[in-house]
Amino acid sequence: MYICLCNAVTEKDIHQAVCEGACFMRDLRQRLGVASQCGRCATCAKAVLDQEMQHSRAMQYPMHQHSRSILKQSV
Repeated sequence: MYICLCNAVTEKDIHQAVCEGACFMRDLRQRLGVASQCGRCATCAKAVLDQEMQHSRAMQYPMHQHSRSILKQSV
């Protein structure tokens, strides 16, 4: 899905930027031009960035299956 129409930036582009080290909106603005024109995409781009960062951290530190079952039992 397109996130920034002014610069034709998609969710996949943001995903790739995060994989290459982007962590902040400033990084997306510098790499992709996100929110550098009209600015209407800033909120959506930030949400996608946050989601990608969360996913990236989850993949970096996956929980052991046994730990998940213990957490489920305690809730």
